Amino acid sequence: MYIIADKHYIDHDFSGADLQDHQFKNCYFYRCQFTHSDLTDCQFDHCQFVESGDLLGCDFSYATLTNASFKQCNLSMSLFKGSRCFGAEFRDSNLQGADFHRASFANYITQKSYFCSAYITGCNLAYSNFDGVLLEECELFDNRWRGAHLNAASMKGADLSGGEFSPEQWGSFELRGANLTRVELDGLDPRVVPLEGVIINQWQQEQLLAPFGLIISAD
Repeated sequence: MYIIADKHYIDHDFSGADLQDHQFKNCYFYRCQFTHSDLTDCQFDHCQFVESGDLLGCDFSYATLTNASFKQCNLSMSLFKGSRCFGAEFRDSNLQGADFHRASFANYITQKSYFCSAYITGCNLAYSNFDGVLLEECELFDNRWRGAHLNAASMKGADLSGGEFSPEQWGSFELRGANLTRVELDGLDPRVVPLEGVIINQWQQEQLLAPFGLIISAD
């Protein structure tokens, strides 16, 4: 593995570069292009991908991020359009306003048969764009999703425990079989949103049954 630490990259063009197995620690990437680059098995620890005051982060559009890892990074306003993200890991990072439209976390066996792999945990995903993205049976716990665009996304069977959602987001994405423990369920109407196989805590029953006018008493 090639290790790079404490470097500053400003307006650098990594487009099409082969950065497989590179490890970056405490590096700064301001207005950098990673389009069509190969970041397979690449690791980023405590890296910054947006300069304070900038309206756009770095561009990872159509990059290969298979098994790439981002830990405690600032990726706010970054672009991941069309990127291949199977097995990608984002831990304790800021992804506010990041755009994952048409990004793929799925490995297709046939045109209709696939399985997903993603590890997005402890991240700020506010106002990010995951419209139409497949994140089924993935690790997605302890994230802040408020204001994120989740229309037609599928998180069936995913671990969404401890997440923060806006009431208006319920019903915009698929969550059957998901783990919703430790999640505030205000606005989630089981008459409208399919909840087959969803896992919740006992204390969440009151929020789910409130639309029916039912009052849950203590045992």
